[in-house]
Amino acid sequence: METKGHTDIVPLTEEVAKALERSGLRAGILCLFVPGTTATLTTTEFEPGLVKDIRDFWERVAPASHFYEHNARWQDGNGYAHVRAQSSGPSLVLPFVDGKLLLGTWQDIVLVDFDNRPRRRTIIVQIVGEP
Repeated sequence: METKGHTDIVPLTEEVAKALERSGLRAGILCLFVPGTTATLTTTEFEPGLVKDIRDFWERVAPASHFYEHNARWQDGNGYAHVRAQSSGPSLVLPFVDGKLLLGTWQDIVLVDFDNRPRRRTIIVQIVGEP
């Protein structure tokens, strides 16, 4: 998938649910993983106000304008993206029953791309369960 970077938050729930349906499995766990060190997978309520709040939160916690040794060494300006991503992790494990993800009413699966440029991201999906 293509992302915009700069704490781009991309909804994945529908695509993940389709992958689960294609698997034919009825109960088990589904693991998502994003390779790389500047993105994370998580769940949230995907609505515009909260998306802005999440972006604002990360800017307060690990501001892009802060000095990062990584930037000094590599001159790529994305030290903040690495710090943000390692704080949340690259994977997410979700249970499912009766072929349906056990998400809360407003809970959505999202990819958060912190990098300082657009990226092409791959999401690896592994599903373990019973037919």
